[in-house]
Amino acid sequence: MTAPLHEPTAEAVPSAAEEAAGVAGGKKVQGRSPGRIAWERLKRDRLALSGGAVVLFLVLVAVFAPLITGLAGQSPNEHHEDLIDPLFSTPVGSFGGISGEHLLGVEPVNGRDVFARIVYGAQISLLVGFLSAVVAVVLGTVLGILAGYFGGWVDAAISRVMDMLLSFPQLLFIIALVSVMPNKLLGLEGTGVRVMVMILVIGFFGWPYIGRVVRGQTLSLREREYVEAARSLGAGRGYILVKELMPNLVAPIIVYTTMMIPTNILTEAALSFLGVGVKPPTASWGDMLSSAVNYFDADPTYMVIPGLAIFITVLSFNLFGDGVRDALDPKASR
Repeated sequence: MTAPLHEPTAEAVPSAAEEAAGVAGGKKVQGRSPGRIAWERLKRDRLALSGGAVVLFLVLVAVFAPLITGLAGQSPNEHHEDLIDPLFSTPVGSFGGISGEHLLGVEPVNGRDVFARIVYGAQISLLVGFLSAVVAVVLGTVLGILAGYFGGWVDAAISRVMDMLLSFPQLLFIIALVSVMPNKLLGLEGTGVRVMVMILVIGFFGWPYIGRVVRGQTLSLREREYVEAARSLGAGRGYILVKELMPNLVAPIIVYTTMMIPTNILTEAALSFLGVGVKPPTASWGDMLSSAVNYFDADPTYMVIPGLAIFITVLSFNLFGDGVRDALDPKASR
């Protein structure tokens, strides 16, 4: 009589994961989320990390502007007429009056500290850039996903609105609207009204750009198998839009948001340069450039400094946005 064959126990049969771990030299194989994969790609992009570091630094400067200028012992609206040449109305000394007390010199005519005004000007530029991007992203995401998912007359109506807004002269409309706005509105007055109007109008005219991207992605995603499976299981439209489509739209939304912010900053600077943005004595990089035009020959430093501030800010956002785009693109080879 032959001995019965015994089946091997679970401990005796190595699993596929254990075999893979053995092949890998004893290291456990761990799954990585899309977010972790994107972060690992982003970490290898030094230009993007440099841009992100500068962006973070600028945000901190804008948030802690009162503390920074307080430590420097300067105020953005304090006049120093004793540092101005009474004959030429230009700062006394070389390079616009740069000294240990005034790190970036002083303004012509009134002698206000340039460093303090650059720091406070970052508040206006970043505030308008970020909040107008938020307005555009919210409107563009909601309307884009509705147009792409429902199609038909809903898609046709929203698409025609996008086409109309994209062909509208945004800058001219903002100039006209800001010029006729009252000095007090919704509890705000003066600069607050102008900042609110710029945020709303720039965001309103900016949403079609991201709306088109979201619409195109939604048209592709709504035909995927997991959406059909959710629909066959009885999931409602709200569930599909929020739980199935939105998570797959996060990557393109983040990418276009990072690319939209520097454009909004440039728009705010252009409006202030033209005299329809924030009004003096509120500090603004665009207004500083506008004032520096009259003194470019006598004091070129006064024009170079706010110009560099705008250039570095926009370049940092663009570098960071390019890095985020490459990191979130699954086909990118880094």
